[in-house]
Amino acid sequence: MTARTLIGLLVAGLVLAALAALPFFAGPYAVTLMIGMTGYVVLATAWGLFSGPTRYVSLATVAFFGIGAYTVGVLSETLPYPLVLLVAALIGLAVALVVGLSTLRLAGVYFVIFTFGLAELIRQLVTWYEVNVTGTLGRYIFLPVTPEGIYWQLLALAAATFLFSWGIGRTRWGLALKVIGDDEVVASHCGIDITRLKLALFAVSAVIITLVGAIQAPRWTYIEPSIVFNPTISFLTLIMALLGGADRLWGPLLGAIPLFLLFEWLSANFPNHYPIILGLVFIAIVFLLPKGVLAAVESRLRKGGAR
Repeated sequence: MTARTLIGLLVAGLVLAALAALPFFAGPYAVTLMIGMTGYVVLATAWGLFSGPTRYVSLATVAFFGIGAYTVGVLSETLPYPLVLLVAALIGLAVALVVGLSTLRLAGVYFVIFTFGLAELIRQLVTWYEVNVTGTLGRYIFLPVTPEGIYWQLLALAAATFLFSWGIGRTRWGLALKVIGDDEVVASHCGIDITRLKLALFAVSAVIITLVGAIQAPRWTYIEPSIVFNPTISFLTLIMALLGGADRLWGPLLGAIPLFLLFEWLSANFPNHYPIILGLVFIAIVFLLPKGVLAAVESRLRKGGAR
């Protein structure tokens, strides 16, 4: 391990410690804001973990997010909280493996359409089950989990996600993923097991997203399909990852923080026009920064150095 890497890890550790101490000095509103922001940082990073190197645009984020939240809603009164999180992760893993084996051979717009349809399908299935089997539409969640506890869990998950993303980028798996993202035909000729590698990464990403939904579920107290399967979650995650640069380690983080604060302000001040503004921001990012802010900055620096 180089000195530069050690310094980077030390700085990251100090920043993490400072963020963990924030609830001791901040008020309830700041903690609530940090919960939402940290949640989207993890979602965007987990999305970029799979979609960044493979260039598969997934809109299934909210499907796994909702699975995690609803698992907590269903099992919170019968199982200990840590075990509920474990069950949620296992369910997310099982669904990811089934979906991955069925769809990862698709590419381009077909994969986008399928993942969007998957989220809607799961929402409709949960709604049908609640109305026709249980006779209710939503679930109450009463768990002794404080906002500070939710924030610390999300912060730990964020650290683990970044560490995993950083680590895999320095292995032969990371190199193989870059080859797959550039050209799958070349990757197959190089002897890379494309399907297995994409499936493994998709499953890891899905489990992380499922845990975000499960950890955040207690903050709502009451959940229903329209809340936890809201497609806005998928689109916000996608926009945040694309803005910073989904194929960069710090890209999703740099995209999630400013956009989360912007969208919080817009939803509070322009609630009726929020979806329109969201669509305009997405279009602007795709056309003006197709590879993200970090890639644009690197390109500008290279041009400046060439002069």
